[in-house]
Amino acid sequence: MNIYMWSGPRNLSTALMRSFENREDTEVWDEPLYAYYLKETKKKHPLAKNIINTYETNIDKLISEITKYVGKKILYQKHMTHHMLSKTPKDWIKKGINCFLVRDPKEVIQSYIKKNKLNNSDDIGFPMQIKLFNLVKKLGSKPIIINAEDLSSNPQKVLISLCKNLHIPFSKKMLNWPKGKRKSDGIWEKIWYQNVQSSTKFEKLKKNQGEIPRKYKDIYFECLDIYNKLNKLNILNE
Repeated sequence: MNIYMWSGPRNLSTALMRSFENREDTEVWDEPLYAYYLKETKKKHPLAKNIINTYETNIDKLISEITKYVGKKILYQKHMTHHMLSKTPKDWIKKGINCFLVRDPKEVIQSYIKKNKLNNSDDIGFPMQIKLFNLVKKLGSKPIIINAEDLSSNPQKVLISLCKNLHIPFSKKMLNWPKGKRKSDGIWEKIWYQNVQSSTKFEKLKKNQGEIPRKYKDIYFECLDIYNKLNKLNILNE
């Protein structure tokens, strides 16, 4: 069983990967398309050359691995939506169960700009997230949507509902995990994963009190429209 969890950055996506990895029946794969994305876009991310040299960048080989049947095990894949480029083949997503992790773009933007340059909405994944959502519906499947704020404030309720929608048993092991690094972490963990590596559970997200800088307002409103469309179908609203 393949689970594709589609998220943007700053969305609790790594903590959710930890949660699934702590299940006895689950393996995880951390951002399988990252090296491909960096090679194709030539983005100057930290460790970009090392990531490209370490991981597979051939999209056909990647799709073969991403869609491979893993028997009785669950293969949970943490995907960043912006790693899917407009030219990237997308029909393969029908080979798994597609879930979408969303977060209020105000919180995403304010968190993102602390460490990154924000050029446009594609950098934080919202446009591709709605495109993938629409594709899943077109392919005849029901997208599963969860909210990062809900996950941080009531993880057990969200995870029980998520597992029900995935048709897998909920495990209390998903609520806690041991501190530290994982072999499954991408080599970018040394840049981005300090907080999650010191965590043992989902922590309540702190609201950013400041206003979004004026130069990001257009990006915010574009992403807010997408967020509202997706969050309306949040599994906790069912």
